[in-house]
Amino acid sequence: MQSPSEKKVIRKVIFASSVGTLIEWYDFYIFGSLAPIIATQFFPKTNPTAALLSTLATFAAGFIVRPFGALVFGRLGDKVGRKYTFLLTLVLMGGSTFAIGLIPGYDTIGFLAPILVLLLRLIQGLALGGEYGGAATYVAEHSPENRRGYFTSWIQTTATLGLLLSLGIILITRKSMSADAADSIRAFEDWGWRIPFWFSVILVGMSIYIRLKMHESPMFSKLKADGKLSINPIKESLTKKANLKMVLLALFGATMGQGVVWYTGQFYAQTFMENTIKIDFEQTRTILICAIVVATPLFIFFGNLSDKIGRKWIIMVGLLSAVLMYRPIYQQMINISSVAESQVDNSKTHIDRVLKPNAGKGYGLQNTTAFTVYENGITEKKVHVDTVYSSGVEKPQLIDKTSKELPSDRYWMMVGLIFLQILFVTMSYGPIAAFLVEMFPTKIRYTSMSLPYHLGNGVFGGLTPFIAVLLGTMYTGDLLVGLWYPIIVAGFCLLIGTIYLSNKIDNNVKD
Repeated sequence: MQSPSEKKVIRKVIFASSVGTLIEWYDFYIFGSLAPIIATQFFPKTNPTAALLSTLATFAAGFIVRPFGALVFGRLGDKVGRKYTFLLTLVLMGGSTFAIGLIPGYDTIGFLAPILVLLLRLIQGLALGGEYGGAATYVAEHSPENRRGYFTSWIQTTATLGLLLSLGIILITRKSMSADAADSIRAFEDWGWRIPFWFSVILVGMSIYIRLKMHESPMFSKLKADGKLSINPIKESLTKKANLKMVLLALFGATMGQGVVWYTGQFYAQTFMENTIKIDFEQTRTILICAIVVATPLFIFFGNLSDKIGRKWIIMVGLLSAVLMYRPIYQQMINISSVAESQVDNSKTHIDRVLKPNAGKGYGLQNTTAFTVYENGITEKKVHVDTVYSSGVEKPQLIDKTSKELPSDRYWMMVGLIFLQILFVTMSYGPIAAFLVEMFPTKIRYTSMSLPYHLGNGVFGGLTPFIAVLLGTMYTGDLLVGLWYPIIVAGFCLLIGTIYLSNKIDNNVKD
């Protein structure tokens, strides 16, 4: 039983760790949330599909380097301490995010623009590779016995809450740009997208202030006082047979599958809604926000449940659910948004056209929005922005956007389908921090748990949107072809985890 003072300490530890980790996830995911717009800013506009794939590849590059960040900062965390290491990762993440918002576009500096963005994404990936292991380890090493799953599950909420925060800031920024739909799109795509990147400076400053007041982990402090710190954590993690076996088992039996489930249920879901079935920009974000808000408490529920029944089977059931349900869920998403079998309601279909003169320059901008309303309630919206000269000559369209707005009933059905996917995320992700912490001894824990986590999530999981979209461009006849990647990876992980993982609850963290 914890005393009031012990409860107060653990609450402070969770709050300080979670706030910083949430902000790092916000910084990392703001790029993915704006991928379609960033594609038009930093890559040639002549081939929109290639630009989007290039953006997703740049997004994925940040994930691929995460294991290297795990090694670099994991070693630092195991030798210097948890607190100062994830202070450093926070500064690196915040600085690189702010800098992305300052880079001129492709039209201004050419190929230097995507190169600079890629370099900053690599810094972000390295920083995140050091953040998660430190935060999870720090919380676990402050946690009482029998509550490790519950307390570390608060850290698990931060990835999804970081995504939620990024979506919310993007939505607020977009809505504040202009009351006119076409003007809002144009202003946001021209420069407004930079605001969420700049906003990270405020968040990072707050988190640094909070983290500076934290104390070092008691288990690490004791190890340091006893002179038992690891001389070479990387070598001990990867060359000692018993430790290497645990690293590989954690990767192939848990984190690899958990990673693809995480990025399918939230990032690929967003890409699929916006680019494949053409759901409106704002509706796509609010659908995700609603589903995330409802599902987030389940991270805590499953983390707490893992303290009672073990971690393994909760994670495995999450993977199994994803393998069996992804294709039916995404097929239903297509059905909900389809207008193929619905007639046009001509009484509600209309076109809004507004010409905005630009005094003294001899041309104006003509905003044309065509609303096609179908009998099933879906509104198809086509937005065009043309440059019209005083002589009557028109320039090619500056903006040509097609999207769909779902009626209330279909909107909430879509929220339910996204919620199901995030449910699978909470099952596979909620207990994972406690599971990883309990696999490795204190002196190499930061390094050893970070490596399989970031290999599974960074490489296998982070590549999910890119590979799924790439498969969709290669096999255009099947809108669901992109799902085979997460299904196969999660299925393989399910098999290994079911056979080889232990469901034993280790209430005594190894030292």
